[in-house]
Amino acid sequence: MTVLETLTAAAGYLTKHGIESPRLNAEHLLAYVLGKKRLDLYLEFDRPLSDAERAPLRDLIRERGSGKPLQHLLGTAEFFGRSFLCDARALIPRPETEQLIELVLSTLNSQPLAAKGGQDSTLLDIGTGSGVIAITMALERPEAAVFATDISPEALSLARENASRHSRETITFSTADLFPAGEERFDLIIANLPYIASGDLPALQREVRQDPLTALDGGPDGLAIIERLIARSPGRLTTGGTLALEIGHDQAARVTKILAQHGFEKIAVHRDYQEIGRFVVATRVAS
Repeated sequence: MTVLETLTAAAGYLTKHGIESPRLNAEHLLAYVLGKKRLDLYLEFDRPLSDAERAPLRDLIRERGSGKPLQHLLGTAEFFGRSFLCDARALIPRPETEQLIELVLSTLNSQPLAAKGGQDSTLLDIGTGSGVIAITMALERPEAAVFATDISPEALSLARENASRHSRETITFSTADLFPAGEERFDLIIANLPYIASGDLPALQREVRQDPLTALDGGPDGLAIIERLIARSPGRLTTGGTLALEIGHDQAARVTKILAQHGFEKIAVHRDYQEIGRFVVATRVAS
C-alpha cells in the first residue's frame, strides 16, 4: 500500500470509531511512525510502505480508535508555537489556554509589571499541570521570576521535564494545594483550575475523561477550587497585582461576583474564539 492508500484506510477506520478529524489524526500518526513532518507526507503519497512501516501505525490507529488521546500517542502537544511533553500525568493543553496567555501578555504589555525594590517581577501559575503556562510565561517574560504549583506530584514531574526541555530550570516548582508555602506576594497569579461540575464528568468526551480527575473535577458546582483561590488571593498578591483565570462556559457571572465580594476591582470578562466568556482578569486593590 502507498502512503495515500494507507492514510485513506486509517482515516476510514477512525471515522467508523467516531474520531473527529480522522484524516488529520491519521496523518499525524503516520508522520510520527515515519519520523517525518506531517506536511512531508504530501510529497510522498505514491511511495509504497513496507509491512514494517505499517505495523506500528496499525497499533496506534487501534489505540486512537479506542479513544486514547492523539497527544498521548504522540507523546507531545503543541502549545503557543512550542512542543511540550504530554502524557496521562496532566491535562492535555487546550487552545483556549493559549488565548489566556495572549490575554495576559497583552495586559502586561499595556501595564508592565513593576519590579519591586530592585527585585524581578513575580509570576505564579497555580495548578500548573504539564507546566505549559509557567514555561510559556518564563519564555515570553524572561525578566520575571516564575513560580508554579500543583497538588499532583506526578503532574509536577512532567512540568519539570518540560521546563528542562525548554531550558527553563529556573522556574520554582512546588507541590501545594493552591499557594506555595510562605507569605511571598506575587505581581501576577494565573490559573487554569478544574472547573467542571462533578456531576458533569461522566458526560465528557472519552478523550477528556482520560485526563487526571484532579485536573477536571471542580466540585458540585464547578467553582469550589476557583472560589478558594479567589478568597486567598488578596493575601498573596501585591497591591495592584493581577489575577487571571480560565473558567467554564457558564461561570463568568458567578466568578465576577465572587471576585467583587473579595475586594477585586477592574474585573473584566474576555471571550474565547467561540464567543464564550472564558477568561476573567481582575486587580487587587490596597487592603
